[in-house]
Amino acid sequence: MLRAALGKLDLADVPLATVTGRLVGASGLLLESVGCPLETGQRCLIETASGDWLDAQVVGFKREVSYLMPFKAPIGLATGARVRPAPEAGGLFIGPSWLGRIVNGLGEPLDGLGRLSGEHPLGAHPPRVNPLKKRPVDAPLDVGVRAINGLLTIGRGQRVGLFAGSGVGKSVLLGMITRHTEADVVVVGLIGERGREVREFVEHSLGKEGLAKAVLVVAPADESPLMRLKATELCHTVAAHFRDQGRNVLLLVDSLTRYAMAQREVALSLGEPPATRGYPPSVFGMLPSLAESAGNGEGAGSMSAIYTVLAEGDDQQDPVVDTARAILDGHIVLSRELAERGHYPAIDIGASVSRCMTLVADRAQREAARTLRARWARYREVRALIPLGGYTAGADPETDLAVQTMPAIEAFLRQDADEAAPLADTLTQLTELSAR
Repeated sequence: MLRAALGKLDLADVPLATVTGRLVGASGLLLESVGCPLETGQRCLIETASGDWLDAQVVGFKREVSYLMPFKAPIGLATGARVRPAPEAGGLFIGPSWLGRIVNGLGEPLDGLGRLSGEHPLGAHPPRVNPLKKRPVDAPLDVGVRAINGLLTIGRGQRVGLFAGSGVGKSVLLGMITRHTEADVVVVGLIGERGREVREFVEHSLGKEGLAKAVLVVAPADESPLMRLKATELCHTVAAHFRDQGRNVLLLVDSLTRYAMAQREVALSLGEPPATRGYPPSVFGMLPSLAESAGNGEGAGSMSAIYTVLAEGDDQQDPVVDTARAILDGHIVLSRELAERGHYPAIDIGASVSRCMTLVADRAQREAARTLRARWARYREVRALIPLGGYTAGADPETDLAVQTMPAIEAFLRQDADEAAPLADTLTQLTELSAR
C-alpha cells in the first residue's frame, strides 16, 4: 500500500527546501524581515524565543525589506528570528452554524463552542456590487425607536451613522435597535471598544433569542490595529454572505471611528504622512470603500447598516465624522445637552436626517414629521427666554403652538431602553400629535 502511494507521488511536487527569512527589526508593531520574498497582504509566521509561531501579515515593503504587522501582541521576538510564509489554508467556510457564535477578526471562535464550519467559502474581502445592479431602497425598516421610525425613517438597505461624543448613549441606542429591529440575521462588529462591553452586549442587548440569529465579530481595544481592521472587514463579508442568501440582514458596527484609528496606526507606522488632524490620506480612501460594500445587493436579500461614529470633543466637524456624513445615507446626531437633561435617546432631530426617508415614507408621514421638526426648532429658539420672562405669548401663533405642544413632543421622543415602539403605532401617534 505504501509502495502504491509512493508510485503516485510526483517528485516535482515535493519542495526541496523551505524558504525562510530573518527578522531584522521591530519598532512598535511594525516588524522588518529580509531574505524571503513576500507579497503584500500575504500571511506569514514569525518564530518566537519560546519556539511558538506568531501570525502576521505583510503590509508593505521597501527594497529588500518586507514590513510585517502581527495580529497579536509581538511578545518574545528576537533579532534573527525565522520568518516563513504561512501554509496555504482552505480559507473560511460559512453556513448556518455561524449563527449564535462569537469570533475574532480571523474567524476564530471566542465562545469556546468548537470550530466553525460551513459549505460556502468566505472571501477575504467584502464583495463589491455593480452600482447599477443594486436593488433600490424601497421598504421601511422598523427599528423600534419612535424618534427614528417617525421622523428619521430608515429603509431596508440604507446605511446610517450614529454621531455623538463619548458617554451620550450611542451603545444604549445601538442595543435598543438590536433588540427591536425586524431582521433575519444580525451581524455585530464590536471594534476597538472596551472588552467588558462584549459580554454586556450579548447578555443585555441581544439575549438568548437575539444571539440565536446573530454573529458577533469582536476586536476589543487591546487588540492590534491589524486585527481591528480585519474584524471590521469580516463582519461586512459575513453580512454580505447572508444578504446574498436572500436574508434581511442588519449590520451594526461599533465603531467606525475605531476602524479609522486602526488604519491610522498602520499607515503612520509605514511612514505615510499625516494629513487632516493626524489622519493620513489612506484613511479617507478606505472609509468609502468599506461603506460601499454595505447596502443591498442584486438579489432579494437586504443589508441595512448602522455605524456608530465617535465625535471627539463633540466636534461635528471632526474629519472622520465629516467623511462619514458624506458617504452614508443619513446621520443621527446624539446631543450631550439632551443627555444632560435626562432626555433619552438623546437624538437631536433638528441636526439629524435620513436621506432615504422620502423613498419609504408616504406623503402624510413626511408632512407630519416636517410639522414636528418645525415646532421643535421654534421652541428651541425661545426656550432660553421662557425662564427669564423674555417670551410673551400671543406675539406669534406658531411659536405659541410650539411652546404648548412641546411637552407632548418630548414625551413622544423619549423612550426607555427596554420599550419597543413598532412602526405602525409610531405613525399613529405622529399623525395625532401633528394635528394638534
